[in-house]
Amino acid sequence: MTLIHWRHATSQDALALSILGGATFLASFAHDHPGSALIDHIRRAHDDAYYLAAMADPAQTVLIGETPLGAPVGYAQMTPPALPVPTDPARDVELKRIYLLNGWQGGGHGAQLMDHIMAEARKRGAERLLLAVYPQNHGARRFYERYGLREIGETTFMVGDVSFRDLVYAGPVAAA
Repeated sequence: MTLIHWRHATSQDALALSILGGATFLASFAHDHPGSALIDHIRRAHDDAYYLAAMADPAQTVLIGETPLGAPVGYAQMTPPALPVPTDPARDVELKRIYLLNGWQGGGHGAQLMDHIMAEARKRGAERLLLAVYPQNHGARRFYERYGLREIGETTFMVGDVSFRDLVYAGPVAAA
């Protein structure tokens, strides 16, 4: 397995996160999302300013994964819960984004990232992890289910001006 170094992102990572966020979103959804909606979404939701604001917010955590040469290949963003299900901000955390470039999926990299996410959730005192996942993303759903996350509801996710149905998953923060 090629090493990925995971660390907390800093403001100097905003451009890398913007490029990585746009690339992974496009690669993940180009097969069944309209092109103009994808481009509009990426321009708005993955610009430098978005990531700068996330990293400046002490209630959020952004992790970035890099190769030994410093190339960004994955990231995760954790936020206070903002999903349309009952939550307790004192014990819940939302995994807002989790992506690895296609060439870095498999080989234990996702598990390594999830270990970092769970450790960060424990540091925050969280007992439950929540996330939204696209129903047609069967691989991601199986991955989350291996960590004890289960479907508890649904939400609408806007990509540009096109709405998509997402499933809301939740499960316990795994012990170390």
